[in-house]
Amino acid sequence: MLYGYEMQKHDKRTIVVTGGSRGLGRAIVTGFAKSGDNVFFNYSSSNDEAKVETENIAGDLACGFRVDVTVEDDVSAFFHSVIEKTGRIDVLVNNAGITRDGLIVRMKEKDWDDVLDINLKGVFLCSKIAAKTMMKQRAGSIINISSVVGVSGNPGQTNYVASKAGMIGFTKALAKELAPRNIVVNAIAPGYIKTEMTDSLSEKVTEQMLSNIPLKRLGETEDVTGVVDFLASKKASYITGQVFHVNGGLHM
Repeated sequence: MLYGYEMQKHDKRTIVVTGGSRGLGRAIVTGFAKSGDNVFFNYSSSNDEAKVETENIAGDLACGFRVDVTVEDDVSAFFHSVIEKTGRIDVLVNNAGITRDGLIVRMKEKDWDDVLDINLKGVFLCSKIAAKTMMKQRAGSIINISSVVGVSGNPGQTNYVASKAGMIGFTKALAKELAPRNIVVNAIAPGYIKTEMTDSLSEKVTEQMLSNIPLKRLGETEDVTGVVDFLASKKASYITGQVFHVNGGLHM
């Protein structure tokens, strides 16, 4: 049965988004909710206010859970709660991520471990558990939010770059594993996207960033969520193992 047709059989899709309480994650959550999907997202223990704000913006169709994506039991309980409520998982967006920047000669081992654990191990655990349900359904889409620096590299971010580059390799391998069960797996590699994080940058730093972007502007969250929406739709049912670059020409 075609992936797109299988998805159409259900009035509301079940979407899981990790790191959904702020920035790009919040935009992804609210976008799916406004489309009428049931959206479940995780947030860190320090983001209770952000979680409530996201739910208020998204409305009744979004629900946040405090989940540590690096702990398998926590992730398993999270997905079990989602399946209990809706009976299925149609789309997983692996968006949770952190940075702990620094030159490698000064980087603490904990800063390396924390970034790799959340950014890459979290993708492994969430995909592993979601895939079990998707395989039974013989339908599903996994979308991994990587980064332009996972392709181009960036000094002072060896840990972050390693995690995002690893995510791309993971995407390609998992796409081949799950394709026989009609599950597609793709990655998006955003460039500099306008969020709370970029809003806090100095004018000088922003100007330097813009000088390297051919389109001469920072990306909007809508530039990325539009690609997420496409990859989660029946229109992308024959696309898998691909990396979609959303960076204004920063890396070609």
